[in-house]
Amino acid sequence: MNDLLVKIVEPLLAWYGRRARILPWRENPEPYRVWVSEVMLQQTRVEAVKPYFTRFLAELPTPAALAAAPEAQILKLWEGLGYYNRVRNLQKGAQEVMARFDGVVPSEFDELLTLPGVGRYTAGAIASIAYGRPVAAVDGNVLRVTARLLYLTEDVQSPRVRRNVEEALCAVLPEGHAGDFNQALMELGALVCVPNGTPHCADCPLAELCRAHALGAEESLPVRSGKKPRRTEPRTVFLLTSGGRLALRRRPERGLLAGLWELPSVSGRLEEEEAKQTLAGWGVPVAGLHRLGDARHIFTHLTWEMCAWAGETPSETAEFVWASAEELARDYTLPSAFKAYFAEIAKRIS
Repeated sequence: MNDLLVKIVEPLLAWYGRRARILPWRENPEPYRVWVSEVMLQQTRVEAVKPYFTRFLAELPTPAALAAAPEAQILKLWEGLGYYNRVRNLQKGAQEVMARFDGVVPSEFDELLTLPGVGRYTAGAIASIAYGRPVAAVDGNVLRVTARLLYLTEDVQSPRVRRNVEEALCAVLPEGHAGDFNQALMELGALVCVPNGTPHCADCPLAELCRAHALGAEESLPVRSGKKPRRTEPRTVFLLTSGGRLALRRRPERGLLAGLWELPSVSGRLEEEEAKQTLAGWGVPVAGLHRLGDARHIFTHLTWEMCAWAGETPSETAEFVWASAEELARDYTLPSAFKAYFAEIAKRIS
């Protein structure tokens, strides 16, 4: 394994020097900036992250600022990125940095692993990119590139296989350039050795070294164990307004979208009479309901199939919080699960 990986170092770094994208977190790879970017990039496209990263760093430029920020502020800055536990753990991690490391993001891999929400990949990325430590950073892109290069036919989701890849890459990290090497592998996976389609082998600096390419087996790798099918849940959403204010409800502190604000909703697909009964149970008088379009939102293990009813009520009931357009923009984070209804909300409370 190592004999082949040694040969990729020079052409990979040369390619990275020519092709690396200009990204805001690469311009100044300071530890906190690398940390924030890596958390944002989990399950999110690079282009989507750019404006969030810039805005987040403008408001919370240091671990101290993040540690002290109100939760409402960090959730608002994260609004639309989804997976909100990421930013909650990021703040907990910043608080640990303040309490245990005198406000300085630790440089050692094992210390980084003690921070909330920091796994082996994120720890490796911070340690190597920000501090130059000789540790690997193995994400999905790196696993895919390595599996094809080495023609690994074992399940890359196996912890043993991932650890073997980490160890093999650590053994060939170029002295003084560990961060560049790790980022080059990630970049190659993002731009050339792509998932879910035909890799761009003609543009790959490692094509002549790649065992899967030599066998014509690029698209059969990496091998991943079958995922459980997503569960589908029908859901009825209520867009309720009163005098230009929108009804919101906080979700439970545990479970899906924990602790976030939502449009009032219930499980199941309710017809008009059933919807009116639900509103009556909440003490919300609505003279007429208007059916909105259906929408779908896909979570990691669940899909919401949503229908929606909109209505105006003459009084603000205590069952909900009622937010003006200004308050919604400033104080309340509405998850992107309800994005299909944002335009309708804007029309009704602007």
